[in-house]
Amino acid sequence: MEKAQKDQVKEFLHITSALLESMNSSLRADSNDKNMWKYAGYWQYARKYNQLVEAISRVMPINTIVDLFDMSKVPTEGDTLIFEQRALFEATHANLSILKAYLENKLDLKTDEITSLKDFLQANLRRAIFRDPQKEVDIQDAVEQLLIGRGFTKGIDYDRETGRVKISIKEVIPDFIFPRLGLALEIKLSKDKDKSRAIVDEINADIRAYGKNYASILFAVYDLGSIRDEVEFKQGLESTDETAVIIVKH
Repeated sequence: MEKAQKDQVKEFLHITSALLESMNSSLRADSNDKNMWKYAGYWQYARKYNQLVEAISRVMPINTIVDLFDMSKVPTEGDTLIFEQRALFEATHANLSILKAYLENKLDLKTDEITSLKDFLQANLRRAIFRDPQKEVDIQDAVEQLLIGRGFTKGIDYDRETGRVKISIKEVIPDFIFPRLGLALEIKLSKDKDKSRAIVDEINADIRAYGKNYASILFAVYDLGSIRDEVEFKQGLESTDETAVIIVKH
């Protein structure tokens, strides 16, 4: 995708997100299920959605499962019952959600965000550690503070020690997950050479486990001086584009 086209698609993504947020705001403002007016904007939302799809189609093909509404056949507010308004509102919302995911995928924004997060942790984790860490939880706490400082919201942008993955008769839990990015983040603390060797085995096991539920896996290894050759340490661990390892020196 050329830069000019990519810029246009980004603009369309912003518009798609804004339209979805407007619909969500309407639902939040009228959260009472008995409120008969909460879906009343369905016709305008469907019309704007149509305009958006038509505009995008002039720039790039939309090869996904979205529909256009025949507005000449969509009844106006005075000619509908509440359940009909709701059905049309939800149909528009569903199509917009699919369209947003499609545009994000075409722009490969998730990969960009994961790379940005990896670079952010690589550059900032050391300065967030104020005393010698004794346990991995010390590093995890520092990572969470960095995420909060970056504007991430727990339960929305990320979660901690949730997202269990069942392997045979046991379950494993990533240190952090980023559901929208399909990313699991695992923290490791390397105290000595024996531990650094053990971490390699742990990472290999984690890749097999978390790969079942997460599209991407990021490992942040905080090193107290036991890893002398970073290239050798990472060898074989980053065998796919979906797995990345960063080493942060104390």
